Formats: sequence, C-alpha cells, structure tokens
Amino acid sequence: MFTGIITGVGRIADLHALGSSLDHGKRLTIEAPPGYLDDVGLGDSIALNGACMTVTSLDLPARRFSIDISVESLTRTTGLGQSGTPVNLEKALRPQDRLGGHIVSGHVDGIGQVTHFGQVGESWELRVMAPPELGKYLAYKGSITVNGVSLTVNRVADGAQGCEFSINLIPHTVENTTLGTLQAGSVVNLEIDTVARYVERMLASGANFLKDPA
Repeated sequence: MFTGIITGVGRIADLHALGSSLDHGKRLTIEAPPGYLDDVGLGDSIALNGACMTVTSLDLPARRFSIDISVESLTRTTGLGQSGTPVNLEKALRPQDRLGGHIVSGHVDGIGQVTHFGQVGESWELRVMAPPELGKYLAYKGSITVNGVSLTVNRVADGAQGCEFSINLIPHTVENTTLGTLQAGSVVNLEIDTVARYVERMLASGANFLKDPA
C-alpha cells in the first residue's frame, strides 16, 4: 500500500531479459538516490512510476536494487522498459506513516496520454486523456495517481477518445518528481481512486449491497 507521495527519483540503470521468448519478463536494476536504500530489505515493496514491485536484490554501496517484472506488467504499464529512464520511487506505507496523499495500491489501471503541459503563473497545468473505461472513476476534486504521484482532479471532460482530466502541479511536484519532464504526447501510468472503484462496484450490483440480509 502507498500514498502517492514520491520519496525519491531513481534511474533504470540496467535491463536484462529473463528468458529468450516473448513470454519472459525483464530484470530491472534501479539506481536510487544517496541513502534511499538504507532501510530497505529483500522482499520489500517499492512503487516504480506507480507500479508496485518487489526488491529481489540489493547493492547498497552502488545504491542499486533489482526487481523482476513480468510481461503482463510491462504491457500494462509505461516507462519501465528502457534503460536510462528516470522513475518515481515510493516505499510501501508503514502503519506509523502520514497518509499525505490518498490510498494507492500500486496497481496500474490504464495508460493515459498527455494532451497539454504548460505553466500557469507559478504552477503548471497538466491535462491527460484517460481511456474511456476509466472516465467513470474520475470526478472534480477527486483523486488520481499519475506515474505514482497522488494528484487532485480540477476538471473532467468526456469525449469520443476518452476522458480528459486536468490537474495542477505546484513547483515542488515538478521539481521533485519526473512529471516535470512530461510534454504533449507523453504516456503515463494511471491508477484510479480505490474508493471510486468500490462505489462503482456497489452501484453496478444494484441495491442488494444496501439491503438487510434478513
């Protein structure tokens, strides 16, 4: 479990195939910021661009850790398949931590495309086109995770191509995550709000959820 508050920006240092066929995944070696891995152990969960991964090896002197990612995960995410790519990092939530963002599972629901990224005053406006099937989960002042970053939706507009939503990025977010490198045409990982997922399930199943079993 995560909160969508990025705690560091790493880099994919190496990428190796886990086998010779298209059914095999990849092993990624990530270079982390200084001191980032001091409290990390084997088997710990770290979100990379919003995708929850398991630490399979650690090299503390080199500030590196490795994860194994399946073909399924590679096809359903973006930004994890090329060496040299910077990635947002977040360690798994601990019971005593502050819930600074919102509840994030680290399971990517879809890939969106940036339609606009531009400065407005001291901040930046980011607009993303989400797949049509995710539109019903997006609402004004609701939460959305973009490349692992917890953000608040400022506007939604449904259309034939999907649901375009707009968010505001403060300078701190631009400077301390990879979102500052985005531009029109960039693709991003999206995770919808967990609460919205359960609400949709209850509504789709009818009023039986609200009735007394007796």
